[in-house]
Amino acid sequence: MNVLNKIFLILVIIGAINWGLIGLFQYDLVAAIFGGMASVMSRIIYTLVGIAGLYCISMLFYRTSDHEVVSEH
Repeated sequence: MNVLNKIFLILVIIGAINWGLIGLFQYDLVAAIFGGMASVMSRIIYTLVGIAGLYCISMLFYRTSDHEVVSEH
């Protein structure tokens, strides 16, 4: 896994944790850290997480070798 993939995966994990907190406790951690949902930094984080999520869709189709396709286990 290259560095870019790891960065995107970390962003997706941050987004998943944030959504879990919102769903369970109605607490938006990103907004709490960066000054509200409308702050510029929060919007940047939300945008990066969204882009990372879209990029990670392509990871579903990566080949692990020339003869093997990643599949669900």
